[in-house]
Amino acid sequence: MLITLIPLFDENLTVSAYSLFTQKKNLLLNPSLLGTGRNDGAMRIPGLEVIQTMGIETLSGEKEVFVEINNISVFSDIADQCRVACNRIVLLIDSSVAPEEMYASRLKELKKQGYKLAIRKLAVQNFEKYKEILRLMDYILLDHKKIDISKAKIYFTKVYPKIKLVASNIQTKEIFESLKQEGGYQLYEGEFFRVPITEGQNEVAPLKANYIQLLNLVNSGNFELTQAAAVIGQDTALVISLLKMVNRMARNSEITSIRHAAAMLGQKELKRWINTAVANELYADKPNEITRVSLIRAKFAETLAPAFGLALQAPELFLMGLFSVLDVILERPMKEALEIVQVSKDIQEALTEKSGKYAPVLEFITQYEAADWQEVSRLMIVKNIEMSVVYDAYVQALQWYKDLFYGN
Repeated sequence: MLITLIPLFDENLTVSAYSLFTQKKNLLLNPSLLGTGRNDGAMRIPGLEVIQTMGIETLSGEKEVFVEINNISVFSDIADQCRVACNRIVLLIDSSVAPEEMYASRLKELKKQGYKLAIRKLAVQNFEKYKEILRLMDYILLDHKKIDISKAKIYFTKVYPKIKLVASNIQTKEIFESLKQEGGYQLYEGEFFRVPITEGQNEVAPLKANYIQLLNLVNSGNFELTQAAAVIGQDTALVISLLKMVNRMARNSEITSIRHAAAMLGQKELKRWINTAVANELYADKPNEITRVSLIRAKFAETLAPAFGLALQAPELFLMGLFSVLDVILERPMKEALEIVQVSKDIQEALTEKSGKYAPVLEFITQYEAADWQEVSRLMIVKNIEMSVVYDAYVQALQWYKDLFYGN
């Protein structure tokens, strides 16, 4: 099975919820699933299985999770599949759930149990047909690419004022700003947020310059621990983070200095910690999702390295994922951003030209994030990668991120 989380955010670019999308099988290797075979095991809801197995905190912290259900699984014992508080789950249906009495009755039951409901992929010509079902919805996702959502907003605001409107499939920041100015949408979803693009600026903030100095130091080959300790000592937040890290590793040791703490980690672990901790500090003035995307990409790429025949380059792939949003961090185009930090030519080629030996890993990760399961399936066939390997790598990335910020 494949899983991915797509963020839903408010007008301040603060993530408010996640959509959890899943793919049970590789459709290109299992063409029967494109026909009647797609109904095999349809009473089971993969998204709920993932939540039950991993825990909702690992997936989304305290945020709601939208989970896909279909015209068959809507009748399953949902509470038995996932014993998570109902108000944390938003059951997401589409037009496969027909505007018929049996579906409306079932959705009413789920509402009484405490679940929230959402609908997507609803064509404009079907708005009136779905009125009984729409009255039950907490959210409706309006696809910006497929319908005139400004007109749809007027309709829903007038006829169904209690439904929260989600402007989805927003491709650019400019479109988002226009919709935000227009008002009336409670949440947004779009490619521009998952793969942000920014314009250049002339200077890097002084504090960020210190962080970049530290990154360049530890990524330039063999470096002196004393040099790294000296730069770390200039920033209180990094000192505190370093001491917390060392104390978790050696609970009975008394740390006498920053140099002592750095020495206890050793060069390899110190480099790894610096790349992670410094990136977190660089992102401090950015939406939290940017931190999350960067770190999950880094760990996902590192863990996928053997599957792409790049096991020895795993640390480089970690750095590639970490810096894949460097343009956002430094508020300048990626090419300019990478001129400021010292990374390998392979990383530069992947991030700026989408070429070189690391590019296939980056392409795979970005397609995976967008839940483009057909393309992901194709790439798995090309690279001869088992679905279980991808699933395990993504789950490890989510768990690592949770442990990093919230503890074990």
